[in-house]
Amino acid sequence: MSEPACEVRLLPGAEAVLDAVARGALTGPGPYRLQLQAERLLLVAGFDELICLDTLDFEPFGYQVKTAQTALRRFRGRGLLCDEVGLGKTIEAGLVLKEYLLRRLVNRVLILTPPALVEQWREEMATKFRLDDFVTTSDSEFRALGPQAWGTFPRMIASLATARRPEHRRQITQIVYDLIIVDEAHHLKNRASVSWKFVNALQKKYILLLTATPVQNDLDELYNLITILKPGQLKTPRQFRRQFVVQGDPRLPKNRGRLRELLADVMVRHSRSQVRVSLPPRHAHTIRLKLSPDERTLYDDVSTFVREQMGANRESGLSSTHKFTLQMIQREIGSSPWAAAPTLRKLADRDEMQPHRTKLLALAERATQVESWAKADALEKLLLPIVGRGGSSSNGKVIIFTHFYATLERLAERLRALGVDLVLYHGGLSLAQKDEAIRRFEESASVLLSTEAAGEGRNLQFCHTMINFDLPWNPMRIEQRVGRIHRVGQTHEVDIFNLSAEGTIEDYILDLLDRKLNMFELVIGETGMILGQLAEERDFEDLVMEVWTRARTPDEVASSFEQLGEALVQARQAYQRTREYDEALFGEDFAVE
Repeated sequence: MSEPACEVRLLPGAEAVLDAVARGALTGPGPYRLQLQAERLLLVAGFDELICLDTLDFEPFGYQVKTAQTALRRFRGRGLLCDEVGLGKTIEAGLVLKEYLLRRLVNRVLILTPPALVEQWREEMATKFRLDDFVTTSDSEFRALGPQAWGTFPRMIASLATARRPEHRRQITQIVYDLIIVDEAHHLKNRASVSWKFVNALQKKYILLLTATPVQNDLDELYNLITILKPGQLKTPRQFRRQFVVQGDPRLPKNRGRLRELLADVMVRHSRSQVRVSLPPRHAHTIRLKLSPDERTLYDDVSTFVREQMGANRESGLSSTHKFTLQMIQREIGSSPWAAAPTLRKLADRDEMQPHRTKLLALAERATQVESWAKADALEKLLLPIVGRGGSSSNGKVIIFTHFYATLERLAERLRALGVDLVLYHGGLSLAQKDEAIRRFEESASVLLSTEAAGEGRNLQFCHTMINFDLPWNPMRIEQRVGRIHRVGQTHEVDIFNLSAEGTIEDYILDLLDRKLNMFELVIGETGMILGQLAEERDFEDLVMEVWTRARTPDEVASSFEQLGEALVQARQAYQRTREYDEALFGEDFAVE
């Protein structure tokens, strides 16, 4: 007697599985394991369990995981992440992104950030989340295609300022994005601004807005951000003001209970006290030094040439390429003469520089002939007591940052001659070579001599001392350097030493950042928030270059930098007021349980 036939009921879409079986596509151990993984994904109910956690190259904090789950479950992919500075909003957004990617709910992604954070975001995505296929607008493959590239690459990171430009906006607004992430989203606070209109017009399935200060001036700004996420959540502007804003005071809310309920559907916020994230103290030290006579003369002559060129071309209009080159020379000569020499020669070869060719070549030749090196002398006096002559790793570990490879090579020669056990780290190394360099630094070498390449994406908490041989003009890059060793996981006090040659542009910058901004006392990430308060929406490097090249005498330089310093003081005060306002508004009401 034959067995009774079993009744098999197929769920919608299961026909595809039968078709795959019929084709033999699921035979063999590899496809079988893939099928098992697919079945496991189907068993994971909602987002109660994050399947991305096993794929990460780090271990996120519990509150970061809960925030991601809240964004996925309660916010349904449209939320405002408002943790205080330094608590890892980037990590939380990355968890949401990776979870969506693994579940095949997202493919086309756009991340919008301030210009200075584009590369940091790419590095974070690659090193922490194994997402190394993001393209930026500065990549050669993007530039080769022009604005059409937006539709070509499914995963993009770009500055908001670049993306909103008309030639790019026309392309971007035609694309349907699965997920958009906007960092420093308080720049969208004004509903009448180009930035708000641009982001609001984007076609998106999911969107995350990241900001530590969602409200800076009045409650309308909160309304504007929420409207991008969920139009109608707070009704119309007039209804919102009538129901939730005290008449006559746009900063003061009413009906807080109901407002809290509505915000809880889109907003999460943690304070540092809530999550108990603490770091040991860090101490900043400035080592001021005098350049030798030949270095001083060369530095002044190069600076004079840069000023003359900037001035001569200011009225007629300075091409971005020429301006960039002049700024590069000014930065290089502050690092070492050998860093500036090649750029001086390249500039001399340009057709438009023929009238200045002889002067440029003479400056380049002088740069290669300088015999003294005051900054290297100061470094030697500072370094050897820490690591010991001969560089025994038991005496301490030090990371030394310089921006330029030519300076890196010269320093390596000098330190090796002193018997210092060092390892080089720079952008020319392969990923495997970089990993090996970090391994050797941790296990044996006393010194990691690095360009900016180690300023991003590497955790070096086993090191407690950092020396900035030369100083980036962008304060956020200084923060990135400091953040390599002064971060969660560091158990020792950290010392940061900054070398500063008197009368150089770096000397003035360091004075501003240390004396006016107290930058080395700030939480990592706060500097960018403060700079965002400046009235001029320009890169800090451009502001510094403008001040330096417009001044004609040392007194004018000092006076102009003092004015910029006062602007920084006011920006810090404005940021502090904003922090206090947001704390008063939100307190601890929006932390995830």
